[in-house]
Amino acid sequence: MKTIRTLLTLIAASASLLAASAPAVQDIPLKDIDGKDTSLKAYKGKTVLLVNVASKCGLTPQYDALEALYKKYKSQGLVILGVPCNDFGSQEPGTPEEIKSFCSSKYNVSFPLMGKVHVKGSDQHPLYAALTGKDAKFPGDIEWNFGKFLINRNGEVIKRFAPKVTPNDPTVVAAIEAALKAK
Repeated sequence: MKTIRTLLTLIAASASLLAASAPAVQDIPLKDIDGKDTSLKAYKGKTVLLVNVASKCGLTPQYDALEALYKKYKSQGLVILGVPCNDFGSQEPGTPEEIKSFCSSKYNVSFPLMGKVHVKGSDQHPLYAALTGKDAKFPGDIEWNFGKFLINRNGEVIKRFAPKVTPNDPTVVAAIEAALKAK
């Protein structure tokens, strides 16, 4: 019996060490669209919808629905984070200034934008490696632009939505509302 107890204690300690060695998604460094250092930790206590975005994609009109969600739920603690990505059909070729200009002039985007990153491949950003890797809650490659991850107030990834699931889809809205109500 003592051997089993010791073995269970060692397994629990090993699991704790492994969990502690993997960086939490909110601790992974990012750059904002202006090149300033940040991370998801800047949004601690907020519900975050993280979306890889692109300006020249058939799904780009989702910016309208993202902005509408942001305006509707911002006061309740929702943050939409747009993460430009040029990995799919070179549909986000712009500079940070061009991306900001496009988003504000075409879609009146007021939610935060991050710096352009790779969401797949050998240059995949560590944040997306954590979000999609084999140990992630929702593993698997990003399929295309406008893939969405919902992160709760505690920094835990709680939902993943495919690119073609629009931000105003009832399943997305219900998940956001539930996350905003949870403490």
